[in-house]
This record gives sequence, structure tokens and C-alpha cells, in this order.
Amino acid sequence: MLCGKLFFSLRFDHELENLAVNIIRAEDLPAKDFSGTSDPYVKIYLLPDRKHKYQTKVHRKTLTPEFNEMFSFSVPYKEIQSRTLQFNIYDFDRFSRHDLIGAVVIKDILSEGSLAVETFFVRDILSTNQEKFDLGELMLSLCYLPTAGRLTLTIVKARNLKAMDINGSSDPYVKISMMCQGKRIKKKKTSVKRNTLHPVYNEALVFDVPQENVDDVYLIIKVIDYDRIGSNEVMGCCALGPQFVGIGRDHWFEMLENPRKPVAQWYPLQEHVPCCSYESILEGKCRFGCTTGRSRQSTIDSNESGFG
Repeated sequence: MLCGKLFFSLRFDHELENLAVNIIRAEDLPAKDFSGTSDPYVKIYLLPDRKHKYQTKVHRKTLTPEFNEMFSFSVPYKEIQSRTLQFNIYDFDRFSRHDLIGAVVIKDILSEGSLAVETFFVRDILSTNQEKFDLGELMLSLCYLPTAGRLTLTIVKARNLKAMDINGSSDPYVKISMMCQGKRIKKKKTSVKRNTLHPVYNEALVFDVPQENVDDVYLIIKVIDYDRIGSNEVMGCCALGPQFVGIGRDHWFEMLENPRKPVAQWYPLQEHVPCCSYESILEGKCRFGCTTGRSRQSTIDSNESGFG
């Protein structure tokens, strides 16, 4: 899904081994506020390094921001071809973590030439939410203690969930699977909240994750309607971890950048777990063998057998 266009320029100084990035402007951004506008800004990364990042100023109440800001990355020429330049476009929100509008990814930076002179680009901004369904939202909080190797996931609350029962309500609970290389290594769940589409949980779930494994694991989260007689039905899901694209990845890295501090984020629930990398958007294929916009282990079953 297209979310506008980003105008920027690149120049690589071979002598200084420096990549200059000029964020010029964006056009046709989607409205994120009730006023019909957005408060956009851009974050720039030269992956796989995520610690060294830049951010433009926030431009208020506009869908066509003029940035005109220059940034530079020091990178050897022999490494530049293996690096990925990523632009994340956000809508600033004063009251919560900011909404990711979309992204632009440049995988082969020198494919347009040596960039010895300033070269201008226009690229489509791609939405990182491949499927948008009105399934409600789930608020999650992450906190990581590096020395103890302890990850705390707090299921805070949900809102505007889908009605699953005849009476127009649901009995939702949340199931969490910790995954590593496509295999589930731990699972936990919350209590069931009866007759509500806006459940409040405030339940903290603790996982042991040593520092050396923090880049290898990820979480798949399903909101499920409990049925005492029949099968439990999945209402929606989301995922977070370094393997994913969009909110789930950014939330994970913000947790790592702020150790011992809880970081909360609203997640829009989706019918399928988001794909695992930007390759899925750029090439229609993810690293876990996905060719239809979802990975094998990311597809959620229409039913969950049992409450266990």
C-alpha cells in the first residue's frame, strides 16, 4: 500500500568515505489526525546499525512537509554495498508512541552509480501494515533487564475488539508465543475477560532472554475469544521483534535502547502476523519462505483448540 512519496538526495564522498543524505520533502502523506492532517517526521538508518540514526524535525499539520535537512554517515566504500538505507516516516503524537506511516528502503545504495555527485531520488513510501482490518488494537509494554536477561511483556489492555458472540460481545484473552528460528520455545497467556470488547489486563509476563539471544527471539501475540463449549476463535494478532517490519521492530529496538524502562505501544490487530522483513514488501517474499505476504509460522489458525 502506497503512503505518499519521499524526495531525497544522496552523495558518497569516496575520499572521506562519507554518505550524505538530504531529506528534501514528502508528498501525499495520509491524514493521521482528526483534523485531516499529520505531524510528520523522518528517521534515517544505515542498517544493520540501528544505534546510529538521525531524525528530522517534526512538521506540524501538513501532508506535504518540506524538510531540507542534511545528514551524514561515515561508512567505508567496501561496506556501502552491503548496507541498507532505511527511511521511516512517522506521525508525531504528543500522548503516545508515534505512528509509523510507512518506509522507504534502499538496499543497493550504489546501484544508481557511484554517487560521486549529488543524485536526486523520488521513492514511494510503502505502508508496513500489509493488511488492514478493523479488528481493534492491543496495548503492549516492553521492559528488558540486560544484566538479568529478563524480558517483561505487559499486556495492558485492548480496545474496539471484534464482537464474536451473539450478544455482541466477546470473552477475550491473549496468548503469547516466544519464537526462535520458527520454533516456539515458550508460551504464556493472560486471564479471560468476560463480556467485553475493551478488556483491561495489566498482566506482566516474564521471559528469560539472555543478552546474546535478544536478537534471535521474537513474540507472536494472538487475541482469542474463549468459548466454553466450542472452539476458541482468533480475533486478531500482532508480532514484535527484530525480524519484523514496522511497529513491532521499532518497539523492540526502543526497548533495547531504554533498558530497565517500560515502553508502551498500541498495536493494530491484523488477520495475519506481519511479514518478517522488508524483503516481503520489496520482493513479495519473506525470509521464512513466505510468498503470499505472510510467513509459514505467521499464519494464524482460524480456531484455537482448547484453552491450554
